[in-house]
Amino acid sequence: MKGFNRPNQLFALCGLNCGLCPMLLNKNCPGCGGGEGNQSCKIARCGIEHGGVEYCFQCSEYPCEKYEHIDDFDSFITHRNRRSDMEKAKRFGIDAYNAVQTEKAKILEIFLSNYNDGRKKTLYCVAVNLLELQDLQTVLREIDRNPDMETMTLKEKGSFVAGLLQDAAATKNIDLKLHKKKG
Repeated sequence: MKGFNRPNQLFALCGLNCGLCPMLLNKNCPGCGGGEGNQSCKIARCGIEHGGVEYCFQCSEYPCEKYEHIDDFDSFITHRNRRSDMEKAKRFGIDAYNAVQTEKAKILEIFLSNYNDGRKKTLYCVAVNLLELQDLQTVLREIDRNPDMETMTLKEKGSFVAGLLQDAAATKNIDLKLHKKKG
């Protein structure tokens, strides 16, 4: 949308963690307000109309009707935690929220650089979005403790890490599959 730019590419106006999105990582999307040519967005347009709020939680009308079913379905990135992530950013402050997101982005980079056999990017992006930072740090420690990692093939490493993430998610009753809207 013309005239809509954002300095924070980690966390979108609507609560998406854009810095953890496979589309942004593949450079297929400039992120929320990341330059010319990005698609128009109802929420971005609304933010401009409401005085240029940087995050929806700063709007006096938040949460509005746009948030009634905002977490129901996913796109390329999970949408499940937008409201709760907005609440975290509001409660702890955007700088603290971004610090956690920066750490999560570093962990995602480790997963993608070292354990992606070409078939795990979406899983890793969803896991890093939905799991808490402490859970991800625990997974990294478990990887480091495995003496067989050096002799494993990339496919075996990817399967091992995917299993650790699935186990961590299962303990929190989190499903690591994208929930796409049918038809």
